[in-house]
Amino acid sequence: MTTSFRVLGLIPARGGSKGVPRKNIRPLAGKPLIAHTISVARAAASLTRTVVSTDDAEIARVARECGGDVPFMRPDDLASDTAAMWPVVRHALVTMEALDGVRYDALALLDPTNPFRAPSEIDAAVATLASDPAADGVIGVVEPDANPLWHSVVEDIDGYLADLVPNAGQYVRRQDVPAVYSINGALYVWRRECILQQQNWRHGKLRRQLVADVPFTPIDSEAQFRAVDALVQAGIVPLPA
Repeated sequence: MTTSFRVLGLIPARGGSKGVPRKNIRPLAGKPLIAHTISVARAAASLTRTVVSTDDAEIARVARECGGDVPFMRPDDLASDTAAMWPVVRHALVTMEALDGVRYDALALLDPTNPFRAPSEIDAAVATLASDPAADGVIGVVEPDANPLWHSVVEDIDGYLADLVPNAGQYVRRQDVPAVYSINGALYVWRRECILQQQNWRHGKLRRQLVADVPFTPIDSEAQFRAVDALVQAGIVPLPA
């Protein structure tokens, strides 16, 4: 990717993980979890620079040992259990523009809890955003096993079942149901203006990027971590880097 479209890669890794303590530096297939995302980001040709945002000194050390770039420490108020990711994204963008003295065109968020996105998927998402001026972002998605338009996802309203998705009951053949997608947390790319102006990442015009569909990701629990590690160790699910 030429310097005409600058993309900041961001790997978020706070220290206070509750579901899996020290999750970001826990070994997966013999390497710290964060190392796999660092490797993929370094292999993505479309990322101008990739940084790790963490509040934790040990995570920062491990990230650097794995080839990661940690030019700043995340403020404590952006690393609490209740802190949302959108302010973390905005903080990283503003901070790195000040440190680098450049204006980035976009930011790619690469969460370590879903380490299976490939460099080619990142590059494809960035290319889509760069080629579509009307798009505010590109989001990594998978095709879910259960289409809510066909499998009749319902809710309980006053004791009676009702379709959660409007008009879901109109389809009588599976072949007629429109394709739907599930956001799996592997990849997000947003245009700079979207990050600075919008109050929610879902706002704006977003395009999709199909990414690898790996069971038990994103990794948010001990059981998921053990299951993903077993799949990788058995060679059933390959890591991209």
